Amino acid sequence: MTQLSAAQTKSSDGSKALYGGKGTRRITVRDIAAAKERGEKWPMLTAYDSMTASVFDEAGIPVMLVGDSAGNCHLGYETTVPVTLDEMTMLSAAVVRGTQRALIVGDLPFGSYQEGPVQALRSATRLVKEAGVGAVKLEGGERSHRQIELLVESGIPVMAHIGLTPQSVNAMGYRVQGRGEEAAAQLLRDAKAVQDAGAFAVVLELVPAELAAEVTRVLHIPTVGIGAGAETDAQVLVWTDMMGLTGGRMPKFVKQYAQLRQVMGDAAKAFAEDVVGGTFPQDEHSVH
Repeated sequence: MTQLSAAQTKSSDGSKALYGGKGTRRITVRDIAAAKERGEKWPMLTAYDSMTASVFDEAGIPVMLVGDSAGNCHLGYETTVPVTLDEMTMLSAAVVRGTQRALIVGDLPFGSYQEGPVQALRSATRLVKEAGVGAVKLEGGERSHRQIELLVESGIPVMAHIGLTPQSVNAMGYRVQGRGEEAAAQLLRDAKAVQDAGAFAVVLELVPAELAAEVTRVLHIPTVGIGAGAETDAQVLVWTDMMGLTGGRMPKFVKQYAQLRQVMGDAAKAFAEDVVGGTFPQDEHSVH
């Protein structure tokens, strides 16, 4: 673990920093805003179940996203599009139950807010009331301005998401967003639109590093990068990618900090061989 500076370990009100701090209360969007003011970078990971979330909470991860990426990682869908609000509510509730300190952000899945602000409020209310999340996330910049505005006016904190928006994969595909003068200008407009609507942070996915740095300089709300370079205020990764559990080819922006797929596979084979060979269970594993 790296040594945190004094500025990183203490906030303006004397409390601990987002990462590395120990507290008796949940992190809130006010803490996120304060981190931006003092220039503190912070990590965010996805989580989809209580046990995994508890591990990350104990490790000090300050913000967890119950992403609709669960569709790819846990539910067996090819994209995030089929994920339902019922599924997101169940997964979000499990993550909330497994944590004590982290701010839990629940994703609004495709089809749960596109009709307009009223539908968005109804969907977000479910995640807040039934799952207990502290904030919700939705995709889109200018096109989602009215949805974000109503949610914030209703007391629901919103994390926005621009750049590559996976729910729009059928329209845009998986490719870098914001390349070229016109596309970059649109991304900047999207960033300013979600900030003006009241979002407390914005995810920048698969955006050129220079453009992400400019957005971070322009906005007074934190930017959360994924494939957006090193100058954003925070970084997020899908936990199964980061832990080496996901199979196949990884995106360029993913750094793997472990190889859980191999560890789990080796353990499963060792168990199977012990059972087939009659060496498990032994007397020490038996009840008498």
